[in-house]
Amino acid sequence: MKIEMPPSTMLNPVPVVMVSCAGKDPEKIAKRPNIITCAWAGTVNSEPPMVSVSIRKSRHSHELICETQEFVINLVSEDLAKACDYSGVRSGSKEDKFEKLDLHAAVAPKLIYAPMIEEAPVSLSCKLKDIIELGSHDMFLAEVVGVSVDEKLLNSNGKICLEKAHLVTYCHGDYFTIGKMLGFFGYSVASKEALKRRMPAKKAKKSNKKGNK
Repeated sequence: MKIEMPPSTMLNPVPVVMVSCAGKDPEKIAKRPNIITCAWAGTVNSEPPMVSVSIRKSRHSHELICETQEFVINLVSEDLAKACDYSGVRSGSKEDKFEKLDLHAAVAPKLIYAPMIEEAPVSLSCKLKDIIELGSHDMFLAEVVGVSVDEKLLNSNGKICLEKAHLVTYCHGDYFTIGKMLGFFGYSVASKEALKRRMPAKKAKKSNKKGNK
């Protein structure tokens, strides 16, 4: 039996990201590099690769992104969880979050103003394409023009292994690390050979059972 609740943003879990941006004159306090935490972010298109983030008009970062038409989406690792939370409850108009959190602003590929967070496992350079006014938030639609990945996440074949990043997700007001792998896209119809190749954990589990007999 389900209980009917009032309409709300109950879509969970969602990715939590740290969006970095800056004004055109970063030497000025009001335009210095800033970080804002966003739980409302997502992929909206694949060709070209496009993403969205929703930000309130009152937020300091809203003004910076509108000014430069660019920002960076930084994925959040477990090590960055506390910094991520702090960036969501403090305003960059009053303090330098990079300095406060001991994070480093690095040049983001293909962008002029917005920096990426050096400590983030993955950073997406984004150029603004459109702003959709929704109500409490404005949705920033952007094209991903560059991706920077920590080399520690690459295996010997150059594949990105995001499980090594220990990414964080946001669920109804709480932060969680991503748990065990349950499957991959198409695993419900995959061959036994594909399952063995792509699901090493399950393969190891079966091997252990045989060894215990």
